[in-house]
Amino acid sequence: MITQDNVIREYLKNVYFITETHCSGKTTISRELAKRHNLFVYDIDKQFANHQKISNPAFQPSMNKVFKDADAFLDVLYTVEEYKKWLIDNTREQLDFVLLDLIRLSQNQIVLCDCHLTLEEANQLTEASRIVFLIREPSNLADDYCNRSDHQGFRDFINSASDIEKAKAICNEERRLNSCHFISYRQIKLIILLII
Repeated sequence: MITQDNVIREYLKNVYFITETHCSGKTTISRELAKRHNLFVYDIDKQFANHQKISNPAFQPSMNKVFKDADAFLDVLYTVEEYKKWLIDNTREQLDFVLLDLIRLSQNQIVLCDCHLTLEEANQLTEASRIVFLIREPSNLADDYCNRSDHQGFRDFINSASDIEKAKAICNEERRLNSCHFISYRQIKLIILLII
């Protein structure tokens, strides 16, 4: 089934989106805005496990790819391009679940969606006045991500690798090359330059 953009936008008119480059404060800002303005926060990362349970490997193969440890992960996704594809596919496969959740949740309340969107997805789903892109200069993001209290599962996973530095390097390189599934730092800088 294909749903036209204008239909999606109408059903998401009570949804505001906060998206980002990695580790730029999306979750922190979402929580603070929710507290100050009594908003419902929908965090797509926290919903992944629920969506994975109802997913189907035939239709959502990336969401159903399981790695027993970081070495198995690196054996399968040993290049930056393969890692990039896996991340993008995960996000695209989860998006259908996210949209249905957001439509249901936003019928009678304003929802703040803590999410990962590309520019193309943002343009399809919402108006510019209902989305914020946060940016951060890319650097050693794997360490920053691992050191966050809400990402200890990722830290434990990376630390299970026989070559921890290689695992971190792949994650960092993928982000440095603008290949993450979020909007990239370079894209946002280009948009700002064009606006100015």
